[in-house]
Amino acid sequence: MHKDLLYTKTHEWVRVEDEIAVIGITDFAQEQLGDITYVELPSVGDMLEAGQEMGSVESVKAASELYCPVSGEVIEVNEELESTPEKVNTDPFGEGWMLRLRLTDEPADLLSPEEYEEIAKSEH
Repeated sequence: MHKDLLYTKTHEWVRVEDEIAVIGITDFAQEQLGDITYVELPSVGDMLEAGQEMGSVESVKAASELYCPVSGEVIEVNEELESTPEKVNTDPFGEGWMLRLRLTDEPADLLSPEEYEEIAKSEH
């Protein structure tokens, strides 16, 4: 469990570095989805609100919406995921990151690593 991250009940993670948030999905989420074949992400410049849909991932098993854990402006998307979506499976907390936002609000209602671990356990 990554101690420097915060989590959502919908299995996204966020790392806040000053006013920039890096966002992805958790190892638990990618495990549940199976082999990811496609990632759809918002565009640079899009404004997102916490809890708003920010894209989707498709796998051999299912398609799943992604929800933004924080509010802000998209300043970068991981374009590598267009051609290599499997990075979300192999390195969900590293090379499989999805987007960076410039925060417009303080993050709220996020889960600690311990709280998230309890939710993931209960869904297994």
